Amino acid sequence: MPITDLIDQNRRELVHASLERAAHADNVFTRIYRDEALAAAAHADVLRLSGQPISALAGMPVSIKDLLDVAGETTLAGSVVLADQPPAVADAPVVARLRTAGAAIIGKTNMTEFAFSGVGINPHYGTPPNPHDPARIPGGSSSGAAVSVANGSCVAAIGSDTGGSIRIPAALCGLVGFKPTMRRVPTAGMVLLSSTLDTLGPITTSVEDCLLLDRLIADQPLALAETQLSGLRFAVPEDLVMDDIDDSVARAFTNTLSRLSAAGAEIIEIPMPMLSEAAEINRFSPIEAYALHQSRLAHEADRYDPRVAHRMRLGAGSTSEDLRRLHSARRDWIAAVERALRGHDAMLMPTVPIVAPRTEALLASDSAFFEANRLLLRNPSLVNLLDGCALTLPCHRAGDLPVGLTIAGTALSDAKMMAIGFAIERLLGA
Repeated sequence: MPITDLIDQNRRELVHASLERAAHADNVFTRIYRDEALAAAAHADVLRLSGQPISALAGMPVSIKDLLDVAGETTLAGSVVLADQPPAVADAPVVARLRTAGAAIIGKTNMTEFAFSGVGINPHYGTPPNPHDPARIPGGSSSGAAVSVANGSCVAAIGSDTGGSIRIPAALCGLVGFKPTMRRVPTAGMVLLSSTLDTLGPITTSVEDCLLLDRLIADQPLALAETQLSGLRFAVPEDLVMDDIDDSVARAFTNTLSRLSAAGAEIIEIPMPMLSEAAEINRFSPIEAYALHQSRLAHEADRYDPRVAHRMRLGAGSTSEDLRRLHSARRDWIAAVERALRGHDAMLMPTVPIVAPRTEALLASDSAFFEANRLLLRNPSLVNLLDGCALTLPCHRAGDLPVGLTIAGTALSDAKMMAIGFAIERLLGA
């Protein structure tokens, strides 16, 4: 339920109900902060009932991903190999900003180990079930974050996004997810996967709530202008993003484009052959992850998720010169994408080209797992490589498995993407 619909509710009752859901949510939370959350809710109620001004998030139940530091506890990042590390000495800045706003942080959410997969399976702490079909994956790596919102345990979640890890589970769970331009939100106090690409952002049930959370955690709050769909020009790439698309996604995406066109937006299919070069350039995650984990992999490989360890080892043998060349190629690639998108208000594409696969099929087969992971990461990771920003909104018909629509833009076009997201959400909600 959107935060604005809960403003007049008793916060302690709201948080108590959320904690009850969290306690019965299979594999969603790795830690629950019951006493702290109830205290934050009680404090918000005192302020609210006395007529004092409070943040819209005060006393609202929020979750944080298991890779964010909380003072006094060891940050595990969905793994067991960090259990012997010293506790964090301070909250991550994003966590501190939530506390300052009075949010009731109810717990840390489960995730893919070290955030290195778009699937959401975790052999250490279990896999959160997709709320729309428990036999299917939730998406990752912010798996528990998305499920905590979808199952009503909290009103919003903070996830991380290196190649789609906010937007993939948001899309597969029928939610709104926002990947801001990386430099806008501080990533200090998080367990890194890729220092080049890691981003923090919100998962919620509405664009308005995404904006609320973004304004809270970002260094620079967004100021939005009212935007109408009529007259907007949307670029739809002809290359890559529609490859291997399944029928459910194709139907939902095509129907959405038709509705946008009927509302007066211009839908323009454009050639973007450079998108097919992205996979070769976007090798930052395995290279940077392997550099961080090389020593542990040499001595404790059996404690890692084998599929995560396999992907990390793809970065073995890379040098600083290799990284330099990739960064140079990335700059050229970004320039080419920016030229292609010039004159368009946003790029539209399916967030992922498939609906959520069945968990059992991916547990049983490495080849099925890695193919699903490739497809899930392919479209959203383009935005990370672009150093851009993107919203995913649900665009499926009621009763169907969730499908996400991506609204993407270049670096620091966050306010414009949010404003467009509001307009599209109104259209699809109607």
